Amino acid sequence: MFGSSSNGRTLVFGTSYWGSNPWLPAINFFLYDFIMNIQYVFRDMTELEYKRELAAFDENRLEYGNPPEKQERFGFVATQDGIYIGSSSGLAMKQDSGYGKYFYLTDLLVEKDFRKKGIGSNLLQLLEEEMKSKGVEYIWTWTSEYEGKDFYKKMGYEGFIEFKSFYPSGHSRIGFIKKI
Repeated sequence: MFGSSSNGRTLVFGTSYWGSNPWLPAINFFLYDFIMNIQYVFRDMTELEYKRELAAFDENRLEYGNPPEKQERFGFVATQDGIYIGSSSGLAMKQDSGYGKYFYLTDLLVEKDFRKKGIGSNLLQLLEEEMKSKGVEYIWTWTSEYEGKDFYKKMGYEGFIEFKSFYPSGHSRIGFIKKI
């Protein structure tokens, strides 16, 4: 501690010793960084740093009663005469017994020449059925306003968030979810 005031409050980094001074947090962080020789460098993490970050996330989860995340990828691939024409896939959270109740649909794509023929609907329905058989209750995903919005609505999904003008074209990015 660095001192005390006549009103009994002690000066500790981050306290309101100087009242509502908007510079106080910045001053405190600067002093701490200076004293502790903290440096901030804009760069990619090393493999070792990334592994430490993941371990720290796991430690934090455990502190709050949540086991480390284990994800498993599931998906379907559509082919014609052995040639890829589309796929659906995503991530389920693996738990001690079974899977969590949310599945993140990361990918749903049908090659342009094969769109509007029900292939995307089939790929999605197959994945929904598979996840439901594993005890998953919800599927959620991100999509673009210009392409997937109407499709997901038709498939029974509800929008839960929209980021307007997310893409350079001005189109939105939309989060959709469905109880399966």
